Amino acid sequence: MRLFAAVLPPDEVILELAAEVAALKKLPGADGLRWTGPPGWHFTLAFYGEVDEEVVPELSVRLERVARRTEPFSVALRGGGQFGHGRALWAGAEGDLRTLSLLADRCEAAARKAGVRMGEHRRYKAHLTVARSRSAVDVRQYLAALEAFTSPAWTVEDLALVRSDLPKSGVPGEQPRYEVVARWRLGGAG
Repeated sequence: MRLFAAVLPPDEVILELAAEVAALKKLPGADGLRWTGPPGWHFTLAFYGEVDEEVVPELSVRLERVARRTEPFSVALRGGGQFGHGRALWAGAEGDLRTLSLLADRCEAAARKAGVRMGEHRRYKAHLTVARSRSAVDVRQYLAALEAFTSPAWTVEDLALVRSDLPKSGVPGEQPRYEVVARWRLGGAG
């Protein structure tokens, strides 16, 4: 199964971002991007790719330990950025990014210890993808609009293991489906 560890924003933050994305979709050229929607809005901490079912229990045990060792922390969505010359447009984060990055590093280490094949380690960049493109796109107008965007802050209290199923129908605009497989409370939460 295709898995990743993530932080999921609460509903009130999703609503704020949905309003911002609706405004972005009205800008010229927006129909040339593949916009993600609320079911896909998350901060990926570690992407595991295809994981053998027999590895999932060990991965889950290790992620539960990671959650217990990490205290709740505050973040908000703030501004935006891009990867790959507009191939990915994203909302950024502000707040306790040090703890968010530490959580991402711990999720990656947990997977390696559980036997999940991980690629080369990359420095974590907190982002929530709002649109993609198969080719390079000039996204300056979207970045300018996102510059002033800030969501309400929230306290991250749990870590999620999420399964993603890629579209198979070939229907343009079809989005991946996401399912939370497990969720663990952070350190002192709850």
